[in-house]
Order: sequence, then structure tokens, then C-alpha cells
Amino acid sequence: MKYRAEIDGLRALAVVPVILFHAGFELFGGGFVGVDIFFVISGYLITTILVEDIENKRFSIVKFYERRARRILPALFFVMLVCIPFAWMWMIPSEMKDFSKSLVAVSLFASNILFWKQTGYFAADSDEKPLLHTWSLAVEEQYYLLFPVFLIFAWRFGKNRVFWTIVAMAAVSLMLSEWGWRSKSSANFYLAHTRAWELFAGSISAFVVQRRGVQHNNVFAITGLAAIVFSIFAYDERTPFPSVYALVPVLGVVLLILYAQKDTLPAKLLSTRAFVGVGLISYSAYLWHQPLFAFARIRLLGETTDLIMLTLSALSILLAFLSWRYVEKPFRADAITTRRHIRIGTLTGFIAFVSIGLVGIQQDGFGQRLDKFAGWSEFQDIASVGSTHCHNAGRRTAAQLRQADFCVIGEGEAEVAIIGDSHAGALFEAANGYLIDSKKSAIAASGGYCAPLLNGFEAGDGCNEVMELAINHAISSQTIKTIIIAAEWANYTSGYRLDDEPGLWRDDQGAAVRASDNVEIFRRSFALTFDALSRSNKHVLILLPVPEFSQDSYDWVGHQLLFDRFADAKAATSNLPPISVSEYEQRNDDVLTVFSRHTAQNVSFVPMTDLFCDINKCRQFSADNKILYSDFNHVNYYGAQLIVQKIADNLNYE
Repeated sequence: MKYRAEIDGLRALAVVPVILFHAGFELFGGGFVGVDIFFVISGYLITTILVEDIENKRFSIVKFYERRARRILPALFFVMLVCIPFAWMWMIPSEMKDFSKSLVAVSLFASNILFWKQTGYFAADSDEKPLLHTWSLAVEEQYYLLFPVFLIFAWRFGKNRVFWTIVAMAAVSLMLSEWGWRSKSSANFYLAHTRAWELFAGSISAFVVQRRGVQHNNVFAITGLAAIVFSIFAYDERTPFPSVYALVPVLGVVLLILYAQKDTLPAKLLSTRAFVGVGLISYSAYLWHQPLFAFARIRLLGETTDLIMLTLSALSILLAFLSWRYVEKPFRADAITTRRHIRIGTLTGFIAFVSIGLVGIQQDGFGQRLDKFAGWSEFQDIASVGSTHCHNAGRRTAAQLRQADFCVIGEGEAEVAIIGDSHAGALFEAANGYLIDSKKSAIAASGGYCAPLLNGFEAGDGCNEVMELAINHAISSQTIKTIIIAAEWANYTSGYRLDDEPGLWRDDQGAAVRASDNVEIFRRSFALTFDALSRSNKHVLILLPVPEFSQDSYDWVGHQLLFDRFADAKAATSNLPPISVSEYEQRNDDVLTVFSRHTAQNVSFVPMTDLFCDINKCRQFSADNKILYSDFNHVNYYGAQLIVQKIADNLNYE
């Protein structure tokens, strides 16, 4: 296969935006397309190698897999090995358990499946997963595993038919990705069947180049380069991906592969020493950057700066050069590393990382590392969301709820309804005990990110119908006397606290075009809900939002102990960063403004700040340093007890 320097330069154009995107620089909002560039390049190179070997009758699947092992595994195993001591020192048990799972998944080339199940690529917590980026390696390895087998079996039907079969498979995969981002966005992003068309685009390019050679066309080559650059700077986390939007960078790469002959302007640019140099170490740079960023965010509790992230970006390039020079190159050279060495090293690495991962999973992230700290066991026991009763189980199917089959807490006839999102669910455990003591019961309907509103307000996974059924049932029920509505209300106006950009909601009058439209949709939906509740013959309590904080209480305390900043859990708890009352008011300004416009004799708005705030500050712990939150926004059992008692006081329950 003839070497093309511009392909190495194209790798640099792929890896640098990915690094800067993961570093959090908004200018490179579409930097994630670098992965798609890599996919097309991989498809092109691998197909070129395979077709040449098959046509020259020198193809050996054993040698092919050996070459892939030489290329990928040494640097990957080395980076994984370096990650382990930092994970041990800095990761709390829940993080360590997830990291252990990723060690196993990466070794099995299945990390894309693991991360699909665990988290969204753009989710806030994904930034602290050191091996998240290996999902793309898993997709490529799955391609490397299956594509050679397909070629060998299909080649007997003729080269032309193989080509058109690949075209057909690419078209099907693209259609699946266009459907997938609308219905299964996380699976669509991570799984191979909706990414295959990008690799196949490279494969198709390989067939064309082999037949016609690389063409000289400055217009097409410049167009391809412009398409890639455009997607890097124009796309962001809100861009549906992969989808037809991914055609822009993918076809940009295809145009460069087909038309960037060495005398074209893009080829000259990409063949410069700087581009080629970075391209040569791009694989190692890709491996290093995410662990550096993730561990920095963990160690600094998310308090990173642009300077820190830029320094780490530069460090990833330096480490990439060193691992390329001293790990990648020696293992690729037959004269230095024999086939036997590769086989033994691969087997040893596989057994070692799978074993370490399985032990970490079995040991629940080695929680004993924190047991030496006084008060940790007690803290760990109480820092859990009090929602074992009914939360999400209360969010049953619409068919069940039409039959009034609601989850029930307490004992006796249902006189109360508690309806809302996970903030309502966090109350169920404490409410259950209180209701049992009072010989009462309540229907409990909740679901994560479910807005307890009428009017078809769509703020979650189709749960708007469930919320409407629950509210309407509570209004029409002959036994229910009290309706309690609770939610993380600002989610539906300003968005999730940790997200930079809120989602766009809709009701039956239309959809939000921009984030600011969410407030009007919320106003309409709440007005309809309030009107229905105020006209009911019920006592209605609408709980104002609890304070939300910048730090997850469990994570923060655990990390502070690991970092030796405090001697015991109670001391760490008492130093949890507060927020100001003005921050609370700013976060909930739109919600409180809407609420202030509604009054009715039977409806009460119940404030929460008196339970968690003084005149200036809101805190996650009580006066005796007992933790009241399970994370940064959900109360735990003890925090829920305070709220339940306040509800009881409002209802004059004995």
C-alpha cells in the first residue's frame, strides 16, 4: 500500500479537535466529529490492505489480527495500566466500580456497549470516566473482527458485487442512524450498527481509489477540507449525531481521500511536517487525553480552568510522543517484537485487566479504602435517595393507570396523592413511615424528569401521559382529600443544573425553538394544571423547589477523605460548599415568578428554604452535621423527613 502523508495529516485534523472538545473549549463544539474522521480513515486503510492481500493471494487472517494487535494493544494496555493507581488513589467506590467495569469491557472490545448502558456521551458525569473514549476503539475492533471474514466469504461472488454489497450495507446503516437519533439516541451514538456506514464510507473510497487512483481536483479537495472544518466549528452537543448531519464530515474525508492528490492545496497543507507529526502520534494522543482530563476533574472536584485544560491538552501530546516512540514503534517492529511476544503480551494483558476489573466489581469498588475514616459507614448509609417505595414503580404504564392501579405507600384507605418527578420520589420512603404511623395511605406517582403538569408538557421519556393520568385521578377520586405536587421545577424552565444548555420542551400548543421559549410553555402548562387543581374539592400543596448545589454530597465527602483533607466524614460534611440564597432565587426565578401569579383558597405553595437555608446561605447538612442530601439536588431520608413533617404541619395531622 502506497504511503499517503496527507492521510497522517488528516489524523491530526481529527485528534486535535477531539482533544479540545473534551477539554471543554466551546469554540470546538463539534470536535467530536474527529472520531468520525478516524472511522472513515480506518475503513479506507483496512479495506485497501485487505483487498490488496486478497488479490495478491497473500491474505492471512491470523497475520491481519496480529497486525491489529501490534497497532492497538500495546499503547492501550499501557495507558490502562497507568490509569489504575490513579483510580485507586482518587476514585470513590462507586466510581472505582464503574472503572473496574470499563477495564473488563475495554479488554473485551465491548466498552461501547458498557457506556451505552451507563451514560450518554454528552452527559455531565461522562467527563469523569477515564476510559470513555475507548468506545470508538471498540467499534473499530468490532469492524476489524467481522469485516475481513465478510470479505473472504463474499469475494467469491466477485469484486463488483462485494463493492455494491458494501454500498447497500452503508445505506442501511445510515438509515438506521437517522432513525436511531430520534428514538434511541444513546444506542445510536455508541453501537456499531449505526456507525458502520462511516467505516464503510472509507471502504467504498478504498475500492474507488484502487480502481481510479487518487485524482487531482483542487475544488473537490478544498470542499472536503472545508466540510470537515465547518462541522468542527458549527456543530455542538445539540446536533443529532450520528445522522445525516454526520454526512458533512464523512463526505469531507471521502472527498480528500479521492481527490487530494499530493499536488492539491489541501494535500500540501496536510502533508506539512506539523500535521504529519501530530498525525503519527494521533492514536497515542487520543488514548492519553481522556484519562488526563477525567482524573484532573476528579482530583479538582470539577473546578478546572481553561489554563489547566490547555496544559493537559499539551501534556497529552507530549505523552503521546513518548508512548509512540517507546511503546508503539517497538511493538510494531517484527525485528524487535516477535509474534510470540505479541501473543503472550496480548493474553497476559487480557487476563490481567479482566481479573483486576472483576475483582473491583466484586469488591464494590474497594469500598474498604474509606472504611478507615470515622463516620464514613454512617454517612454512606444515610446518603441515599429515599425512594425505595414506588419511585419509578409509581410511573406505571398508561394502561395500568387507567385502571387506577397506582403504587401505594402507607396503610389504609388512600387519602393523599403525591405526584411529581424524582424530587417527589425522594419523599416516598419518609412519607411511607409517617403514613403508616398515621394509619393513612397515599398513591405515589413519580418518574425521573417527569413534570407533574397537564397540557401534554413533554419533559421526559413519554411520561407526560402518566402525570396527566395521576393528576386527573387524584382530582376525581372520592377518597383522596390532599394532593401534593413536588418537582425540581427549574428543570422545566432553565434545564438540568449541570447542563450548559437546557433541552427544548413542547406542549400541545407547540414546541420551543430556543431555550427561553421553555418558560412560556411552562407558564401555559402550569396555568392549566393550577386551574384544574384549584377547581377540585381538594387541599392542594405545591412544594417549592429545594435548594440545588454545585457538589454531589456523597462524591464530595468521599473524595475529600481520599484526598486526606479531613480526618472524618462529619468534618468533611460540615465543609460541604453552600450556595447563597440569591443563587437559589436566581436558579428558580422563572418558576417563582409563574407561581406568584396564581392564588386559590385551596392551594398552598409550601416554601423549602426555611428547612435548608438561613438568611444568607443554603446547606446540605443539619446543625449537627448530619447529611440531608444524597447528591447535589435530591434530599435523602433525613432531608425528606424534614419535608414530610412540614407537610404534616400544613395539613394539621397529629
